[in-house]
Amino acid sequence: MTDTPDMPALAVEQVSHSFGRRLALDHVSLTVPQGRFVALLGPNGAGKTTLFSLVTRLYATRAGAVRIFGHDVARSPSAALSELGVVFQSRTLDLDLSVRQNLAYHAALHGLAGRAVRARIDELLTLVGLQERGADKVRTLSGGQSRRVEIARALLHRPRLLLLDEATVGLDLASRRTIVALVRMLVRETGLAVLWATHIFDEIEPDDAVSVLHRGRIVASGDAKALAADAPSLEAAFRALTEDAAGEAA
Repeated sequence: MTDTPDMPALAVEQVSHSFGRRLALDHVSLTVPQGRFVALLGPNGAGKTTLFSLVTRLYATRAGAVRIFGHDVARSPSAALSELGVVFQSRTLDLDLSVRQNLAYHAALHGLAGRAVRARIDELLTLVGLQERGADKVRTLSGGQSRRVEIARALLHRPRLLLLDEATVGLDLASRRTIVALVRMLVRETGLAVLWATHIFDEIEPDDAVSVLHRGRIVASGDAKALAADAPSLEAAFRALTEDAAGEAA
């Protein structure tokens, strides 16, 4: 399949998902263009993590379709997932391995090894500002430093799309700002496409594309400035859209 500039990095098309009788996602559609930072904004329980689990094939897609650079994740999972890097909300590094060992182990899972991988690890540790911590065990890192290692790990195989699920939850303000600035730099300087799931409003800029997910449905889409045009702020607009905020999705 040949990419074209207008081909979305990610296209989620009318995706629904249920857990037993409970509908977690209801005909969700959203698009992440190539080289763009797109925010998925939703309260806890809106369905963000379920959507990420479908995009990454942790759950099988039963209704609708998910395509990554044109590759259907159900029909061509290897081609689709080779373009994808993921940072999940839960911490997944091995605390008793060093930073380099964590990255090398993940590289091996992608079939990558040898001198080129060692050079790639050096490159990424420099990129995330942790080049001097490579030999340190992960348990000695701060929460923000661990997150930067997870971002480096997600980029090892040179994906063109990065998903981050509540990547700054639990971090102090300075660490949050560092993570957001790092990801935005990657978008700006490398052309990486990013889907950033969050419920923190100051992580979103006026020109960002935003999709608001509530009770398993996309209730609004557009750039942040437009969504907030008739409200005092994006947060106020969001609260108006999700005022029955005890959502039932997960």
